[in-house]
Amino acid sequence: MPSALFSPIRLADLELANRIVVSPMCQYSADDGVASDWHINHLGMLANSGAGLVIVEMTDVERRRADAIVESRENRMQLMVALARRDAGGDKGLNLAVSADKGAMYLQREGAQLREMPVKIGLEATVGSVPDEVRLAAPLGKRVVVRVVDSSYAWEIPSWVWKQRGQTPPADRRIEGALGPIAILLDGGAVIYSRPDTGPLAAAAYVLPGGVRAEAADLLAIRENLAAGMPAYFY
Repeated sequence: MPSALFSPIRLADLELANRIVVSPMCQYSADDGVASDWHINHLGMLANSGAGLVIVEMTDVERRRADAIVESRENRMQLMVALARRDAGGDKGLNLAVSADKGAMYLQREGAQLREMPVKIGLEATVGSVPDEVRLAAPLGKRVVVRVVDSSYAWEIPSWVWKQRGQTPPADRRIEGALGPIAILLDGGAVIYSRPDTGPLAAAAYVLPGGVRAEAADLLAIRENLAAGMPAYFY
C-alpha cells in the first residue's frame, strides 16, 4: 500500500502540499520574546525543507519589556513569515535583503546569498515643522523596487534635509544626481541610494533619515540584476 505521507491534505481552510509537519521547538533564541535574525534563518531553512507545515514556537517574557521591544520591531515576525513563504514556495526570483542590525544588504536567490554589501542605515528622526512633522525610520518588512535611477535622475530634496545640513533650500529643489551615481526607489517612499559628489547628501557622516546608503560600486555591480517589482526585505 503506497504511503500517504507525501500526498496533499486539507484541514478546514488550510491546504498542505504533504503531511510532514515540523513541530514547535523551544530554541531559546528570542530577544526578550521578539523574533531575531536567527529565527529568520532557522525557520527559513525549515520552510525550504519541503515540509507541508512549519509551526513556530511561543515565548514567555515580561509584558512591559515585550511591549517596548515589539513597538519598534512590530514587522519582524511578518517579515519572517514572508521570507519563509518565499522559500517554501520555491520562488526562483532574485531579491534584496537588508539587515539593519548587521549593517548589510544581500542580493539573494532562493535564500542563497549571491553578494553581501555594507550599508549605512539612516537614524530615526522627526523632520519637518509643526503641523507637518513626520517621524522617519528605516523600513521594516517587505518593500518592492519601483525604479532604479542613475545620476541623471533629478530628485526633489525635501526642505528639511537642507535645513538639517545647515543650508538654505533653493527655489528649485530637484537636483540631478542628488541620490548619487545609482539609487533604488522603493514603494512607500523608501530609498536605497549612493553618496553623491555634491548636495546635502554628499557628507560621508550624514545618512538620510529613514534611508539606506550603499556603496556606489556595489549597487553598480548588481545593477543588471535589479528590476521593477523585485522584492526587498528589511529586518
